[in-house]
Amino acid sequence: MPRIRFFSPLFLVLILTLSIVHLAHCKTLKRDVKALNEIKASLGWRVVYAWVGDDPCGDGDLPAWSGVTCSTVGDYRVVTELEVYAVSIVGPFPTAVTSLLDLTRLDLHNNKLTGPIPPQIGRLKRLKILNLRWNKLQDAIPPEIGELKSLTHLYLSFNSFKGEIPKELANLPELRYLYLHENRLTGRIPPELGTLQNLRHMDVGNNHLVGTIRELIRIEGCFPALRNLYLNNNYFTGGIPAQLANLTNLEILFLSYNKMSGVIPSSLAHIPKLTYLYLDHNQFSGRIPDAFYKHQFLKEMYIEGNAFRPGVNPIGVHKVLEVSDADFLV
Repeated sequence: MPRIRFFSPLFLVLILTLSIVHLAHCKTLKRDVKALNEIKASLGWRVVYAWVGDDPCGDGDLPAWSGVTCSTVGDYRVVTELEVYAVSIVGPFPTAVTSLLDLTRLDLHNNKLTGPIPPQIGRLKRLKILNLRWNKLQDAIPPEIGELKSLTHLYLSFNSFKGEIPKELANLPELRYLYLHENRLTGRIPPELGTLQNLRHMDVGNNHLVGTIRELIRIEGCFPALRNLYLNNNYFTGGIPAQLANLTNLEILFLSYNKMSGVIPSSLAHIPKLTYLYLDHNQFSGRIPDAFYKHQFLKEMYIEGNAFRPGVNPIGVHKVLEVSDADFLV
């Protein structure tokens, strides 16, 4: 029979004390200290008034810098989260951030960052959340973002990005939420995005995108987890293909303000949890099948600004759908 070993309370307290002392005396990795101090020196951030001392993870009686989260890895502390938002940061994207190789969250939203996202962003292999919305970032979205294999949330909305959506975003196996709305993106949405097995929310509204839904969903079994699809305020043409009903998890379909035409297929009414269907301000025609009016979950169907036959009625009262960050950020 194996012998059970008991440790005295004094011994356990000693082990715990030694562990705390060890953590307290862990040094922050020089790479991260150098990167954060470069950022502190190069940008006149309003947040730096709280960035006291030279060690961003805290030193002695000095706390960690505001917005900086550190974790212990072996004998060192590393920066794992950087959240500096809504403090009117002005200037180019701080390239030194891309030296923080242990970052899992980078949140610089609601500032005044300008210029491009540097291609070195692809170095942040552990990054899960990248939130750069509400800035003044420009140029093309770098394809190197497709190298961030752990990324689950990508927020690039409300900037001035131009060019095409890089097909490399299809290389992000964990991506769940993709926000690209309110930019100046052009071209077609890469159908390769349909291979993302975990993508739940895709918003590319308010850009200059073209193409058809048929092109977007041409890959068999595409978008298996997609719940919310926002294509509004672009230049999409063509009709709604019956195959769109294969996206059986759809809850929100937002097609307003495009140049789409044709009749509404009855198969769309068979999407089991379809809740919001916005068809307004296109060139749709004909009748809307009765199945939509009998749908168990459909709360709103907005149809204004089309060429439907007389007597076709909307469902519910139209309002702009807004979803808070709290619904998505983890």
